[in-house]
Amino acid sequence: MTWTDKHVTVPARLRPGAQVRVVAPSCSRSYVMEHDNTRWINERFAALGIKLSFGRHVDERDDFDSSSITSRLEDLHAAFADPAVDGIMSVIGGFNANELLPYLDWDLIAANPKVFCGYSDFTVLANAIHARTGMITYVGPHWSMFGMRDHFEPTGQWFTAATSGQAWSIEPATAYTDDLWFMNQDGRQTLPTDGPWVLREGAGTGRVIGGNLCTLNLLQGTGLMPRLEGAMLFLEDDAAGDIHEFARNLAALLQRPDAAGITGLGIGRFQQDSVVTRSMLQQVVDKHPLLDSVPVVANLDFGHTSPMFTLPIGGQARLAATPAQGQPDRVQLRFAHRREQLDQAGGSAENC
Repeated sequence: MTWTDKHVTVPARLRPGAQVRVVAPSCSRSYVMEHDNTRWINERFAALGIKLSFGRHVDERDDFDSSSITSRLEDLHAAFADPAVDGIMSVIGGFNANELLPYLDWDLIAANPKVFCGYSDFTVLANAIHARTGMITYVGPHWSMFGMRDHFEPTGQWFTAATSGQAWSIEPATAYTDDLWFMNQDGRQTLPTDGPWVLREGAGTGRVIGGNLCTLNLLQGTGLMPRLEGAMLFLEDDAAGDIHEFARNLAALLQRPDAAGITGLGIGRFQQDSVVTRSMLQQVVDKHPLLDSVPVVANLDFGHTSPMFTLPIGGQARLAATPAQGQPDRVQLRFAHRREQLDQAGGSAENC
């Protein structure tokens, strides 16, 4: 089916008193608990009025720091089937969530739409579920990320805007972190940022598709890749991906026949170990004529650095980008669950 705005299912908003079920579709909670930051996780969710519960198999751990396909499926299906559960979040990312795709109960998921959030390896589930069911899903913080004692906001505010509201705007952070925070909460430092980089001037509106680029590309050939026509792509990569990996994966995605209909491209901030510069990204973008007529902005606040905003996969985005000489580029970015909501007041400051 070709999903239009009227076919999209928006899950019920998370409100105080809601229950969120934490599952481990990739790495297990026992892997995360080698560094126990649950004090701050519990405090943050309690402040939101959200109750937490956990999948029965969430602590199983094999040689891949994960668990069996059967265990992961059982927890995921149980979370969707339980009427007391209002939202589902991943423990953390990993490398093997795509193993679940052939066995997902699509009818069960479609009949029980819920906030469904995580990032990195979770990208494959978020995009496949939207493509198959029409349900809006979220590429945003894991459960474990709420354990970041310092420098967590505005990640939490953006998560709340996406999962409790209907439309919100993004004002970029003035600093960011890129560290193994979960191992050392006391020795952290913030890094300066020069804000979004406008690589192609323009404005566009489209359906949000994306997340971790190399993980999204795992959907090619499965029949579960979301259609790209009319899509506003938001793509990022982690420290394992240098400019060569990003460039080849972007080329593979843009070679899809329906990629000619994309309405814009947002690129998340790269980690320092990737050694990706603005000049490198400009050269990559310049290789693709289909990007000549759409806005392209990089160094946005999502991906594997902090803070990170939450992407509504299947929702709507409006992106306007104007380069500026001698001052930060001017970018406006707004998200909504339905296109008509983009024009409604609300959310954080609109000017990036």
